[in-house]
Amino acid sequence: MTRHLPISVFIIAKDEADRIGRTIKSVRDWVDEVIVIDSGSSDGTVPVAEQLGARVLENAWPGYGPQKRFGEDQCRNDWLLNLDADEEVTSELADELHRMFADGSYLSADGWRIMIRDIYAHEDRPAPWAYGYDQIRLYDRRKGRFSTSTVHDTVRPEPDAVIKSMKCIISHRSIRSLDFQVGKYNRYSNMQVADLQARGRKLPKRRLLTEFPAAFLKAYFIRRYRRYGWWGLILSINYAHARFLRVAKAYEAELLNKDEPQP
Repeated sequence: MTRHLPISVFIIAKDEADRIGRTIKSVRDWVDEVIVIDSGSSDGTVPVAEQLGARVLENAWPGYGPQKRFGEDQCRNDWLLNLDADEEVTSELADELHRMFADGSYLSADGWRIMIRDIYAHEDRPAPWAYGYDQIRLYDRRKGRFSTSTVHDTVRPEPDAVIKSMKCIISHRSIRSLDFQVGKYNRYSNMQVADLQARGRKLPKRRLLTEFPAAFLKAYFIRRYRRYGWWGLILSINYAHARFLRVAKAYEAELLNKDEPQP
């Protein structure tokens, strides 16, 4: 596959030198351009991306949605493919995209959902039962843009937009290590609580009792982490703790706000 498809790939990144190379290599040979939006990396993210042929732009971190909207604005094509720095387009998905652009079938929709499946450091490819989620990742920006939410980064299609699903997947290497995972969900829970406060939303206190067990059961059985054996048990506990931490921090914020003097 040597023909460059009229697709702009954009990737937001910070301190992703160890992972972003896989992402760029999975697309650089067949898309029109690869753009990396860096938000102040202190490692080798920028030189790694540039050496692999990506155009790197710096933009101070405004939140997930706004950063991806900034990325959209830098692209020269209307058809965009968004990837995170811990994701890779599989060879099967690349083949599917080439077929769609060769026969024009990509134009039958304004946006395409792609299944994103988890892959772990000890694996070569996602397990058949790996947890995955569908997101609009290939889309015509004239028919949809990323949301403005600082926490939730999802494409919001226009009301009349046609959305279809692709057959092949993106691999998602979200966990470098357990230490990294714990730090990530600790930081993310802070952003979630800030978002709740900004929207004036409070979580029911009963969720302090129900959140952990409900999340554990969801991860272990519905997400099928049990299929990974002991590793799946670890993943399920960490997922449940991440969910519980959001509720606990929200309650902590309520307690602190009660002590603040009222105007």
